[in-house]
Amino acid sequence: MVELSDKEQLRYSRHLILKEVGFEGQLKLKAAHIVVVGAGGLGSPALLYLAAAGIGELTLLDDDKVELSNLQRQVLYKVNHLGQDKVSAAGKVLVSLNNQIKINTVSAKLTADNAQQMFSGATLVLDCSDNFSTRYVVNRQCLALGIPLVSGAAIASEGQLMCFDFRQSQSPCYGCLFGKQPQQQTLNCSNAGVLSPLLGVIGSMQALLAVNIVLGHHCGGQFIRFDGLSLAQQQFQLTKAPECSECAGKNN
Repeated sequence: MVELSDKEQLRYSRHLILKEVGFEGQLKLKAAHIVVVGAGGLGSPALLYLAAAGIGELTLLDDDKVELSNLQRQVLYKVNHLGQDKVSAAGKVLVSLNNQIKINTVSAKLTADNAQQMFSGATLVLDCSDNFSTRYVVNRQCLALGIPLVSGAAIASEGQLMCFDFRQSQSPCYGCLFGKQPQQQTLNCSNAGVLSPLLGVIGSMQALLAVNIVLGHHCGGQFIRFDGLSLAQQQFQLTKAPECSECAGKNN
């Protein structure tokens, strides 16, 4: 049975006084297991806030090492982490923030072969990756397992946030929004650049949306576009595309 210790009640006291969270809600957060794919610009703020919020178990997947160019936007890391595996460095930082949660670190690339094992038993998945191939692998596996997916992206000065609740039979998927998986990656942070705080905004929104899903305050398909220059935000409700090559015939 999940309970809150005296230390946890003090740590999460600002949650406990919120009617939207309360004691019952904090127990839901403690019982949750969230898998975060990518511990970079989006994963950094998302992981910090998920750990701080009291998500009981976090699994981090990333196969990169910390480089100097990462420090412009990947706020989990410090100069002394250069050359270390990202998940190893991230795990140490998150433990120093909250040592009352379980943190699993996997220094590996997510593939179609290992995705089922990585996601099995997860409450929710955050896609904080930076390439289409990984995003489609995440989408397919979450769809197959019926796990909610929160996906984020940020390039140059524009950010995107997407939610697909695969617990629902008519949930749209990543393919419904973007179509068939492209053969080649076009733009990314390496060749297009990105405004540093934009990653913080989108990654924090991913964490906030994930917490709301765990608490039961949000469900359904949603797409948000955020302009990092004007701070304008557009929000759209998504519907399932009948001819989607990724989910056609599934969840019906």
